[in-house]
Amino acid sequence: MKFNPDIYIDTMGYAFTLPLFKYIGKCDVGCYVHYPTISTDMLSKVSDRRATYNNASFIARSKVLSYLKLLYYKLFAYVYGLAGSCADVVMVNSSWTLEHIRTLWGKDVSTVFPPCDTRAFLNIKRKDVELKLIISIGQFRPEKDHALQIRSFAKFLQKISNDKRRCYKLVLIGSCRNEDDSKRVGSLKVLAAQLNINEHVEFALNVTFKELKNHLSMATIGLHTMWNEHFGIGVVECMAAGVITLAHNSGGPKIDIVTEWRGAPTGFLADSEDSYATLMYDIFSMGNNEKTEMRNRARESVEARFSEKAFETRFIKCMSAVIEESKD
Repeated sequence: MKFNPDIYIDTMGYAFTLPLFKYIGKCDVGCYVHYPTISTDMLSKVSDRRATYNNASFIARSKVLSYLKLLYYKLFAYVYGLAGSCADVVMVNSSWTLEHIRTLWGKDVSTVFPPCDTRAFLNIKRKDVELKLIISIGQFRPEKDHALQIRSFAKFLQKISNDKRRCYKLVLIGSCRNEDDSKRVGSLKVLAAQLNINEHVEFALNVTFKELKNHLSMATIGLHTMWNEHFGIGVVECMAAGVITLAHNSGGPKIDIVTEWRGAPTGFLADSEDSYATLMYDIFSMGNNEKTEMRNRARESVEARFSEKAFETRFIKCMSAVIEESKD
């Protein structure tokens, strides 16, 4: 109350701070939403009684608990919408997030793709190695669905003759935030052993940026399996590094990232063990010229759309009206 800002911008997803600054602080309010606190997908999963990472199986099995949770979600979504409606400027990081926020908040929304340090990845020089690498970049959270990657890779290896399998490896690169993540890595190692592919699967935990770039320089395929990821910076990083992307056919990767550029594809999309395995095989079967052309298109597309410069230009344009109003 002693020092009110002229403009308040939330970039952390704290929607319930917006009415505080709007009506108590009398500020112009803007926000940049990375992920909705609640989404229409979450409502549909509870309504359909589907067990998933945000809907425990014991709730999904119970009509009463599912009804009560759905009621709570709907109430929360309503209040969340009221808080969001206080914003004068609403920016989101992807088309997927845009549709959810527009539905929940009832506001005009602008898409401002997040700033990716594309230069660091565009400068990576490709290395010719005998080993044929598939890499995955992402924290070991349940929604990343690393198990799907391992099962898909196992099916892919079944398509490869025994004498050539030794050349292929899946490297899962990511950070472990806590004990739960460490246990999750342990269960993934058990899965790889059960599928008899543990010698083909490597876990690169908490790697340095230098190590990450080294993996990217040698990889042929960048693998992503999260359903309905809101954006997917890891996908952008792979494309910028010249790694052919194989991402989930949903959310940000489908709508915004792995799209056509200059009338040709920049990567591939899949949604099941079979489709992932088939596309892995197809990618490794591509000719060198075809791979190079796709890599170049992907690199050009991410530099044009997801660089820090592109973010700055779009962000300033969206905020200009509020800034001018604040000056007056």
